[in-house]
Parts: sequence; C-alpha cells; structure tokens
Amino acid sequence: MPRDALEHVPAVVETRLAHEVHRVATTLLAEAALRPSVPLSSLGQLRDFLVANLRHHHETEDNDLWPRIVATAPDTAHALGTLSEEHERLEEALDQLAAVDLNDNDVPAETGPAERISPGGGVATDQARDVLRKAAVEVRDTVHDHLAHEEPLLFPALRDHISPAEWQDFAQRVIATTPPVEGHLMVGFLDEVGTPAEVELVLAGLPEPVRPLLPVMRLQATADLRILRSASD
Repeated sequence: MPRDALEHVPAVVETRLAHEVHRVATTLLAEAALRPSVPLSSLGQLRDFLVANLRHHHETEDNDLWPRIVATAPDTAHALGTLSEEHERLEEALDQLAAVDLNDNDVPAETGPAERISPGGGVATDQARDVLRKAAVEVRDTVHDHLAHEEPLLFPALRDHISPAEWQDFAQRVIATTPPVEGHLMVGFLDEVGTPAEVELVLAGLPEPVRPLLPVMRLQATADLRILRSASD
C-alpha cells in the first residue's frame, strides 16, 4: 500500500518511527562493536537498550496489539501468528546478545584467549568486541528481515482495524510498561528518524513529570551517540 495512504494515521506514524529506531539502533551496534575508539561500556549501554526495548516491543505486539487486530479482523490471525513465530526467533538472538560479557574486570592485555572475556584490555577486549559483533549482526539481520515481513501487513491493519481510541489505549499501556533502560537513547534515535511533529506525536504520551527532562535526555543522547559513532583511531 502506498505510504501516502498511511502516513497521516497516528498509529502507523508511531509504529513506523519505532521500527526505524530499531533499524538504526541495531545497525549502529553491529557497526560500533569493532571500533577500538568506542568503550565497551558505551556498547553495553546500547546493547542493554536494544535488548530491553526489542523484547518489550514484540511482547506488547503478541500479547496486546495482535489480539486487538484479530478481534476485528479474524482473517489476520494466521499471518500475525507467523509474525509471532519470528518474534520467538528474535528472542533467541536477543538472548545471545544479552549473554555477551561486557563487564569491566580489568583483565590485563596479556591475558590469553582462553580466559574469560572482559573489556580490561588487549586480547580480552578484542574477544569481547568480536563476540558482541557476531551477536549484534544476528539481531540486526533478524530485526530488519522481520520488519520487512511485518510492515506490509501491520500498517494497513492499524489503519483499518484499530480505532484512534484503541490505539491511544494501547500506546499508553506501552509507555507505562516500557523498561527504564537508557531511555534517553530512544529520544535521541527518535529525533534522528522522525520529523519534529512526528517525534512530538510519539512523546506526547510521556508522563508529565518526564517531559521537563527531555532537553537533558537529548543532550545525553547526543553525547552518547557521538561516542558510538566515533571513527576508529
């Protein structure tokens, strides 16, 4: 379906921005993992953000959004079930990504490759980056492939089968249950992938106490993303 037929539907706009954040963020982690100039602590920050948010995103789809769509359009059940199967494969990739040890244990540079992976320096650091890179590439590829399958079905379904009131209820539930993990990165990525009006549409549902913090969150996101994108020395 042409994008211009959907681009004014708030549910589609908000979902599209979330998906673009997932594309950009997973790509960034895969690319940044082998840059010596990027501290493992910064990579860990982005990794933790991705694991928490991707899990939350597909869980809310499976447990809340899909049932709402099927209730109105039962013929979508099979296709949405196939998407949930892809979510299960994504969960396996996220488990691998989450398991990469990025804790700083000050392992000396001469530590042999058989030792525990740690960002303390030398071989241990190189191993950590390599393991992280492989896991991040798997997540990136899985996410990008999944979204290519999901969007042609989901965007029209949001337009045709989810009322504005129902979307508002769903979006508020998503915001209320979003894990508080590096939330400033979400703000930073949203600013990159959306127009100011689109970003405001997404952020309008934030709790009132959070909104005054947005300028600080944006500054922090800018600084952290600059580190993640820094060129290798």
